[in-house]
Amino acid sequence: MPATPYIIEEYVRWSDVDFAGIIFYGSYVRFFEIAETELFRACGLAYARLFDRYDIFLPRKAVHSEFYLPARLDDRLRVATYVGRVGTKSMTLNFDVLRDEPSRLGAAGWMVLVCVDRKRLKPQPLPAGLIEALAPHTLATDAARKILGVTSPASHGGARA
Repeated sequence: MPATPYIIEEYVRWSDVDFAGIIFYGSYVRFFEIAETELFRACGLAYARLFDRYDIFLPRKAVHSEFYLPARLDDRLRVATYVGRVGTKSMTLNFDVLRDEPSRLGAAGWMVLVCVDRKRLKPQPLPAGLIEALAPHTLATDAARKILGVTSPASHGGARA
């Protein structure tokens, strides 16, 4: 079976928006973390058990976001997450925030998670069982967006640096 992104749905809440009713950029991290947690849970890796089973933590080394279409209070967003890169001691989780039908990319981001032992917080290799469990959702960004039917961010007319 080919790899696919994992998708959650979540509403933009009052606490996510600014005075104009537009989502605050930092609120996307909340959406990313919900998607991440549910991806791991769907793969049989609920964090409480994952950390105990492998005696590790997965702290963030980097968090990056880009914004294309503003979300507003009560918008229902679909957040697709997938593992984009697996290294020896770290992995990159990608997030695509989808709007409307056909899917348009409202925002995108990624996080680098580093595998560390729980006692000394020193980097260590990712457990093979973790990599194997996430394999059904490990794929390149282009492949994920093709599966999702996402149009290119450049075609949205959104701000770009």
